[in-house]
Amino acid sequence: MSTLVSKAGNIKYALSGNDPFIAAIDPGETVTVQCAININDGVIRFVGQQLTPEDVTLPFVNGATGPIEVRGARPGDMLTVEILGMELDTIGFTALWPGIGMFPDWVRQKEFGMQTRVVSVTDGVVHWNDRVKLPIRPMIGVIGVAPVHGSVLTVDNGTHGGNLDVQEVTTGNSVMLKVHHEGAHLFLGDCHAIQGDGEANGMGAIEIAAVLTVRVQLSPAPGRLTWPRIETPTHICTVGCARPLEDAMRIAFEEMVYWMEESYAIPAAEGYMLLGQIAEARCTQVVNPKYTYICKVSKEILAAF
Repeated sequence: MSTLVSKAGNIKYALSGNDPFIAAIDPGETVTVQCAININDGVIRFVGQQLTPEDVTLPFVNGATGPIEVRGARPGDMLTVEILGMELDTIGFTALWPGIGMFPDWVRQKEFGMQTRVVSVTDGVVHWNDRVKLPIRPMIGVIGVAPVHGSVLTVDNGTHGGNLDVQEVTTGNSVMLKVHHEGAHLFLGDCHAIQGDGEANGMGAIEIAAVLTVRVQLSPAPGRLTWPRIETPTHICTVGCARPLEDAMRIAFEEMVYWMEESYAIPAAEGYMLLGQIAEARCTQVVNPKYTYICKVSKEILAAF
């Protein structure tokens, strides 16, 4: 059984447990979700277009489709979202926007001024120009559930997920989130055709509309699950979000120590030492209100324990 969730009228700019559900699915069910581009849906129309200040209203960007009810989800559960497919639109963009990015001129808000690159995304590549073709690496920027309390804007992130901007949130992988409200309140959006580490220029990925196919499962949450986790065919991954950047790294590594101790019986002290040798870690974005850091460990190594 599969459910189609339309983006029409269902785009939210905050993850919240207060909005009415737009659809309901059962654990084990597949759902197809339409996701809008990260700024006003329909504003990007042609290659070479230049955006104007009127085209973007901050902080109302990174709109996510939702909330979707997962029937039977209760606080203390873990929601696993398996990403089965991503069908990208054929046009996307990236931009320089004054005051957003790694090098904001806080006083004059000018930097390089406002610049837009609208590109064609076809045949599995981003057509950067006539010569440069970038193989697509589709990913979901915003994935999350309702936070413990209140609402969190879709430009931000936290223990509930949200605007993580992690490249590993992609087809073939699964994202695990701790449920805080009945029904979970799942949100998905802000898809990218490709994103470099750091998402350095704010609107730094090739932002694009997409149609996602995902399958959800429920299970009891591990005792030490706090932040989102990701599983790939080859790695387990933990995510931390914070400012300064070193705090985001500390969270990601701490969460990995917990996971290895709880699921692989590796004592915390040994796990910490082991990460010093095997951790694959990096910053995935430094442009959101809180930075994102990922820590990855190979399943091949863990299988020896």
